[in-house]
Amino acid sequence: MKAKLTDKIATFFIVAFALLIVAVLAGLIGFILVRGLNHISWSFLTSAPQTIRAGGGIGPQLFNSLFLLVLTLIITIPLGLGAGIYMAEYAKPGKITGAIRLVVEVLSSFPSIVVGLFGLLLIVNTFGFGFSLFSGALVLTIFNLPLMVRITEQAFRSVPKEQKEAGLALGLSKWKIISSVLFPVALPSIVTGTVLAAGRVFGEAAALLFTAGMSTPRLDFTNWNPLSPTSPINPFRPAETLAVHIWKINSEGIAPDAAQIAAGASAVLVILVLVFNLLARWLGGVLYKAMTASKRMG
Repeated sequence: MKAKLTDKIATFFIVAFALLIVAVLAGLIGFILVRGLNHISWSFLTSAPQTIRAGGGIGPQLFNSLFLLVLTLIITIPLGLGAGIYMAEYAKPGKITGAIRLVVEVLSSFPSIVVGLFGLLLIVNTFGFGFSLFSGALVLTIFNLPLMVRITEQAFRSVPKEQKEAGLALGLSKWKIISSVLFPVALPSIVTGTVLAAGRVFGEAAALLFTAGMSTPRLDFTNWNPLSPTSPINPFRPAETLAVHIWKINSEGIAPDAAQIAAGASAVLVILVLVFNLLARWLGGVLYKAMTASKRMG
């Protein structure tokens, strides 16, 4: 009888805490959306911001955030996958492997402002990349790499040993087993890790203040020459992202509608993160079905 009572009490508290977390999250998202949705329009999403006059938009900042996301993932995904596969399948227990794990853990615990200052000193000044999208992407890679490595490693280790042993019994090479047997099963977890890494790209501001910059040159969206300073796809130009723009508007905005612009930009940022998460999870399921041939016939 006492065990049943204890179980009911524990279940009650677990459910209560879970509902509390969901309520806080829903309340936070709802508050941001209610404040900002009224200010979102096509003109707001596509027009350039205004410094003094009212009616500015977030077009360049929105494009910068999406472009920075693409650049960061292009760098992070191959490095994270390679390091995670090495740690899961090739690395042998020892001092070197332990040192690598320690470095990964230390990197994941660095404050963003410290990584931003490191990027300012090394990438922006020493390497001479200046305030640019590329500098911001490299700094965000430092953030995201530990997460990608850890999740990739855990995803591969979570695959049942029987599948790996079946591949060995068939005489498959180690790389063939990794690419054709283990990777399809681990893919949903890897996609989830990529989503978490991408969400940090959207929301990061402190590190980008010192690397990507706080301004955006006037962009010509008809100019697709990646070496032109006015081209939107030039990775070596300064770029104020949406998160940095929100911080800048709230801290030093002098436009009459600065509060409304900040609320609308915050709502757009939340919607972007939600949509990206949903699309990535759907894509992960599609890829899993395609790569494991588990699609229903008929």
